[in-house]
Amino acid sequence: MTDQKETLLDQHLQYLKLSFMRDQHQALAAKAAKKHWPHVGYLEKLAHGEAALRRDRSIQRRIRMARFPVIKTLDQFNWTWPKTINRLQIQNLFRLQFVQDKSNVIFLGGVGLGKTHLSSALGYAACLKGHAVLFATAIDIVNTLTSAQAAGRMKQELKKHTRPALLLVDELGFLSIDKAGADLLFQVISQR
Repeated sequence: MTDQKETLLDQHLQYLKLSFMRDQHQALAAKAAKKHWPHVGYLEKLAHGEAALRRDRSIQRRIRMARFPVIKTLDQFNWTWPKTINRLQIQNLFRLQFVQDKSNVIFLGGVGLGKTHLSSALGYAACLKGHAVLFATAIDIVNTLTSAQAAGRMKQELKKHTRPALLLVDELGFLSIDKAGADLLFQVISQR
């Protein structure tokens, strides 16, 4: 009779997509019985584990959707190069208040100074805090929108660039963009 109830419970947990609870309820039940946890304490541990698993999956999904070229963090940044960077100002950006304020941040400088590293790290930090992020080069945005415009999917493609809370545009000014491309990029920026 117990095996049938456990199988039925497993089926219900599977149907409800409560995978942590499905995988851990028996082991936690044994631990709860051994340590004399109250029923609510046992349920709390199961719910906590399920919530933590979902948070982790949500973060991983946001990171995957952001399309970072490489995952970078602020801790990995080399503060000895460039020599004139304002460390406190950069660290303050990682509070992500500018996302709440819907403000723009621009990293400006020569090649090899860490602009892509800092923007990737900023986007990664935003993903960890629950924000939707998209990382793209300016030329990729232009090419994607040009193709979408030709295929009659401009509105859908624009949404992909305007919906995330944080859009990281890399290599702006790295390659020259014609007037049509600049107009498309302007549409993204103005709609945001």
